[in-house]
Amino acid sequence: MGEKDLKASDSRVLECFPAAPGCRSLWRWNPFRLLLRFPTAVSFLLVSILAFGLLGIAYFSLVVSSFLPNPSAIGCRPDSEGSWSIGIYYGKSPFSLSPIELENRSNGNSSAWPVANPVLTCASASNAGYPSNFVADPFLYIQGNTLYLFFETKSTSTMQGDIGVARSVDQGATWEFLGIALDEKWHLSYPFVFSYDHQIYLMPEGSKNGELRLYRATRFPLEWRLEKVLIRKPLVDASLFQYEGYYWLLASDFSQSGTEKNGELKIWYSGSPLGPWKQHRRNPIYRGDRSLGTRNGGRPFIYEGSLYRLAQDGSGTYGQRIRAYKVENLSKEEFWEVPVKLGIEESKKGRNAWNGIRYHHLDAQQLPSGDWIAVMDGDRVPSGHTAWRFLLGCTFVLLLFLQVMLMGFLVGSINCIVPPSCCMAVSRRNEPCWFWTRPQFNLKVRKHSSVMNRYGSSIRGRANIKTCCGKLVLCLLAFVGGILVCMAVHFLFGGNGAEDAYMYQGQYSQFTMLTMTYEARLWNLKLYIKHYSRCASVREIVIVWNKGNPPIPDEFDSAVPVRIRVEELNSLNNRFKVDPLIRTRAVLELDDDIMMTCNDIEKGFRVWREHPDRIVGFYPRLVDGGPLKYRNEKYAREKNGYNVILTGAAFMDSEYAFKKYWSEEAREGRDFVDKSFNCEDLLLNFLYANASSKRTVEYVHPAWAIDTSKLSTAAISRNTQMHYKIRTNCLSKFSKIYGLPQQKWEFGINRNGWDV
Repeated sequence: MGEKDLKASDSRVLECFPAAPGCRSLWRWNPFRLLLRFPTAVSFLLVSILAFGLLGIAYFSLVVSSFLPNPSAIGCRPDSEGSWSIGIYYGKSPFSLSPIELENRSNGNSSAWPVANPVLTCASASNAGYPSNFVADPFLYIQGNTLYLFFETKSTSTMQGDIGVARSVDQGATWEFLGIALDEKWHLSYPFVFSYDHQIYLMPEGSKNGELRLYRATRFPLEWRLEKVLIRKPLVDASLFQYEGYYWLLASDFSQSGTEKNGELKIWYSGSPLGPWKQHRRNPIYRGDRSLGTRNGGRPFIYEGSLYRLAQDGSGTYGQRIRAYKVENLSKEEFWEVPVKLGIEESKKGRNAWNGIRYHHLDAQQLPSGDWIAVMDGDRVPSGHTAWRFLLGCTFVLLLFLQVMLMGFLVGSINCIVPPSCCMAVSRRNEPCWFWTRPQFNLKVRKHSSVMNRYGSSIRGRANIKTCCGKLVLCLLAFVGGILVCMAVHFLFGGNGAEDAYMYQGQYSQFTMLTMTYEARLWNLKLYIKHYSRCASVREIVIVWNKGNPPIPDEFDSAVPVRIRVEELNSLNNRFKVDPLIRTRAVLELDDDIMMTCNDIEKGFRVWREHPDRIVGFYPRLVDGGPLKYRNEKYAREKNGYNVILTGAAFMDSEYAFKKYWSEEAREGRDFVDKSFNCEDLLLNFLYANASSKRTVEYVHPAWAIDTSKLSTAAISRNTQMHYKIRTNCLSKFSKIYGLPQQKWEFGINRNGWDV
């Protein structure tokens, strides 16, 4: 295309933007002049921004807000290295370790029945006055009945690792953050702590300083001084142990040229942990494949006379999982090991589990009792996740911009994509946009701009929006734009994409979900289990099967155990039957036709842990007046208060609630429930209110909730008018037996704002 052709094509597109008389016009941006000259294009862009912006806000409110960091993580910040935290495990051997929640260790002071992993997070350090982005690389030091935990904590202020220390006097159920044990001018991690000759030593990684240092405790556990430099090399994750008369040191050195990161392992040996250290004859033992577990992943240990090494599997992402190796031969000349199964069951909850994506460090030690205890770190996101989400979000924004421009071109609001006449004049080399005004470069820009504009004109000619085909294309583009908006909002503002559990008094816990159903609602149940089993704090799902042939638990796609409790009698009273197999204090009674976010479920659990003596739920009702009449939530909103929580979606203390419901005083009420085949939730509210003069109900507002019974013919209460009439009769009956309900409690009085 020549200069004449370019000038001819310019005449078709000059009206979309003003021709620049000189390059200086690029630096004199005048939006008012642009608006007056091109009102259609500007109006279209503003309307598009408004429409897609409102869609983005709605998507953020309904969906993305569930993935935002919760208040228990105040002080923690998104970090490209991850969101590491620390959990504790117990077992009869290092190959049969179970997380603390399966040990049913409880702490009544924080309503942690049971205590659940993680037991130490960045919030633990931040709340103690040491702002941290994450905690990782845990090592135990056992002193009698007291456990000390040393770990890396990444400082929010300096963005480098320091060595923190915490203490537990109840075998790991609760931890007290003591402070920073070691802080240098360079990054510290992997705090390998051990005792030798009645002294306690700390050998952290400090590869940024170019040497491996050994510190000795002067006032354990917070005061240390440099004892000596062991090896003047930037060693990574050095582990030390005694075996067959020698002390052995295993570490990685990535400073040499040609060494793949996380793909090398070397060995040194000595007669003392203080040195001097000699290199193994076969160094490097490993070099090249990081998926083989070359980099150390914790303290080596001896079990039943055999030596085992823990290592990181770096395939896929950094620190993806821990591998265990049995050392078959270790001498000054030889080293040989074989992989063995570690035995730690991986979570199926993905990002909603604290270690659902990766775990790269384990320290297992034997207690004086003969049992084993271990600490492990874990992360819910892969390495570099924050930067990756930001980049992906920006990509979706760019695609959305191009899509809006294409829509504007099709409807005729925008007449060209790129103005080829921009910056035609040549100016002096010292002017700000000299580069753009070079004739040769300007000619190429104008050439490609004209080609793009001709393609745009061709597309508009083929997709005439006045035809059905053109309208369909336009609707399709609008739909794609909506998807791009949602994806951009999700990746830019959606945190780490996980629905975390909420910490209370420094600890996490778990609850059991219980639902009552029967054969005709099986399709509901499958959706229910697949969704809720991925929630972070769910321990088990119990299905109360009231009628028909029960399914096999293997039929369900579940991330937690599913137990089916088959009942002989089809009774609504079965919902609250005492069940000795339930291993948690908290039970969430949730109908199988209610779908809500895991984040809302976690909020409800957090509120219940603060008020375990109350029924905490998501559907409030107000029962008042004379005679009592059952009304919907709208009435409670109009009166700005409630005194009943429907137990079709509510947390409760299983021990108290179930025993209360099946007590002798509740017999007459249970008989009326069987007669009406309704009102078991109202009966429990009356029993709670009759037993206490204090508040017995608490409301949590869900972001959204879907009632899937509307899509089924198997709903119990499809006839709303008849359903309300029956429940009004129940209110009359129960009030005569147990007295009137409690006083009204207003919405929006809780400081967390979850009851609005």
